[in-house]
Parts: sequence; structure tokens; C-alpha cells
Amino acid sequence: MPRTTLLRQLLQQRYLTTHEAFAAQYERAAARLAELDRDPRLASLQVSPRQFDRWYGGELLTLPRPDACRVLEHMLGRPVSELFSTAYDGDSAHDRDEESSTGQQATSAPPPREDDENPLDIVTRTRQLTASNADDATLAFLESSLEGIASRYEEDGPYVLRPQARQVRQLAHTLLDGRQPPRTRRELFRLAARASGLLGYMAVNTGDFALSEAYCTEARELSREIGDLDTDLWACGTLSFSLYYAGRYDEADACAAAAVERAPCHAQCIRLLANGRARALAKTGDRRAVERAIGQALRLSDLHEVPVGLTSCISFEPYGRARTLANAVTSHVALRNTAQVLRDAEHIDDLVEHSSSSWSRSLVRLDVATALLQQRTPDIDHAMVLGREALRLCGDTPISSVYQRSRDLHEQAGPWRDHSAVRDYGDEFRTWSSQPAALAMASSAS
Repeated sequence: MPRTTLLRQLLQQRYLTTHEAFAAQYERAAARLAELDRDPRLASLQVSPRQFDRWYGGELLTLPRPDACRVLEHMLGRPVSELFSTAYDGDSAHDRDEESSTGQQATSAPPPREDDENPLDIVTRTRQLTASNADDATLAFLESSLEGIASRYEEDGPYVLRPQARQVRQLAHTLLDGRQPPRTRRELFRLAARASGLLGYMAVNTGDFALSEAYCTEARELSREIGDLDTDLWACGTLSFSLYYAGRYDEADACAAAAVERAPCHAQCIRLLANGRARALAKTGDRRAVERAIGQALRLSDLHEVPVGLTSCISFEPYGRARTLANAVTSHVALRNTAQVLRDAEHIDDLVEHSSSSWSRSLVRLDVATALLQQRTPDIDHAMVLGREALRLCGDTPISSVYQRSRDLHEQAGPWRDHSAVRDYGDEFRTWSSQPAALAMASSAS
């Protein structure tokens, strides 16, 4: 007589006592599980008549193969260790037959349900839908990692922090390949977008503009998928930033302008206007448009009550007023508004000098140095002193913006190449730009 297992009981209750009926349900369950677990191998699993007879009759010395066990557990909602154990609940088909044959009144079984209405299936499916491979602690770790990268960026630079940012992005992508409820999945999209955005910004600083564009595109697409306007606009600003340093000024302005048009009063538009539009428009010589963009950025700064000081260049927070004015200085340099450059630079001098950003101090010095050469009576000595200070501030962590402006200053000082201060700056610039990172930027620029 066959051994009565829990599997046998459940199949009897569901009227799956023939190979044809069981195989049809088994293959459906295998297909569902293959989709849920993203394991296409499972979809091809089948049960032969001999296998079914052995399972149904309890004629097993060992459990079925692991994949078959997974399907059985999904189909019947019980561990295989229970399914193939002997049932002792007194409710087997054999027990009911004995009770009927001895004249005892058999307990009537509840009406059978459709397979999709089985309570165990419903509970199992609910747990699968709400299961997550990323808990709150993991999300907090990713968030704090991104904040740490941004806070240390102006001290450590892209070459030190890029590997960590890549690891954060990779972990977020790996988790997104799994299963999460909507709240967790949305947060993972946001974190993945910001990791890509940081990598896009770093790629600009290392002179890899094609890579930056790819990262920024990814950041925009991921943030738009979840309606994260803040990260989306930040990514647009970084893409405009990349296009500007790649020399694609019309595209840089168009990118920033399109983003501003989507949300004109958003705090991220301060950066889009000052860093994106104003500087790019200045390179094209559109003075009126530059003044409008700077004025709009400053009005938004007042509206959002942004910090007065120099915010981090890579921060996701809105631009502080000093950083907006620093970008205005760069715009006026391109327009040769020498007096305005010197006034604005003096206005923010104390804030810039007391900031932790050696790059910002270097860039402001280079802008002022260029303006000093643009004066009707050039101050060559002072300009070259500022240029040398800028190179020393940047030291062994060159970034593309410092490289480009120090190179431009060297070229603009060309008419005075016989001047001793210009020769000294030229010697220091050549030594500084011989670093491997600066050479890579020079190659990218060419």
C-alpha cells in the first residue's frame, strides 16, 4: 500500500491525482516561479509519469532535485521536507475510506478551491510582492556614502573618490536587479541617479567629457523615472557644465535653458542660470542675455534664502550666493568686463579665501589674473603672481577647469613673453601641466 504523505493528501484535495492534471499545474507553477525569480531554467521543468507515480506514492529515498523542490514548494506552499513526510492528521484518503467501509460517518471535506484561490498561494504571493533585498539600513548606508563623497570632494578630488562612487553605483544597480516594494525601489532609483550624477561631475573634472555625458544621461533618465525633479535638474546642470568645458557653448546654454524652462522657480535653477547659461552665453558674446541670467540667478537666491558662503561645487544643495557670484566673475571675464570682474571678485574675496575649496580659490585667482591682463594698462606682475598662486593651490590634484584657465592665462600673456614674471609663470605652468592627470586633460582638449 502506498505511503500517505502530505503531498498525496494535498493532491487528492485538489483533484490532481492523475499525471495529466498534476503536470499541467506543475508546469504553470514552474513558469510563474521562473518569472518571479528571474530564473528562466525553471520554465522548462516537466514531470514524467514515472516521477509523478513515485512522488504520489511516496516511493522516495531522497528528495527530488533542488529545482523540482523549488517548484513544488511554490505550487503547494509547504516545504518539501513536509510534503514528503508521512501524514498523521487522520484526514488522508485512506483513513476516510476505512471510516466509510466500517460504517463510521466520514467528515465532509470543504469544497475544493481553484488553484489560484488557494490561501497558501495567496499568502505566498503577497510575501513575494512585499519582499525586499534592500532594507532601511542598506539605503541609509548608500545615502551616507554619497554624502561623504560630496563632503570630501574638494579635499580629496576625483581620482581618490571615483572608485568609491563607482562602488555605490554598482551596489545600487545590483540591488535594483532584485525585488523591492515601491517605496524602496524608488529610493534605490534616486540613489543610483545621484551616484551616476557624481560620477558625471568627476568625469568633467578629469577631462573625460564623453563619459560625463553618459553618466549624466543615466542620472536624468533614472530620476525622471521616479519624478525626482531635484536630481533631474542637478543632472541637467552637470551635463551643461560638461558641454561648456568641452567647448560646446551653444549646446551648454540650450541644455540649461531647457531645464530652467521646466521649473523656472526651482532652487536648482540658480546653478543652471549662473553656471550653465551665463558662462556659455558669455562665450558667445551675448552681453544682454548674460546679465539677464545672472540677475535671475541672484533673484532666485534671495527667494530661496540660500547660504551666503561658498557651497561645495559638487553638492546637490542649491548654489550659495558666493558661488553664484564666482560664476558671474567667469562670465564677465569672457566678456572682457574688467571692472565688473574686479568688483565682484573683491566682494566675494573673503568668503572664497576662508572656504575649504582650493579649486575655487585657484579659479577666482585665474579669473582676476586674466582681467588684470585685459585692462587698458595691464598689471603683468600682479597677474602672474596670481597665476602662480593658482597653480600651487591646485597642487597635485589638477582638474580640467583649472587646467583650461591656467593654459588660457599663459596664452594671453604671450605678448609679454620676454617679461620675467611671464617667463616664471610659463616655467611653473609647464611643470605643473606635466603631471599625468594634466597631460590627459591636454590630450582630451586637443
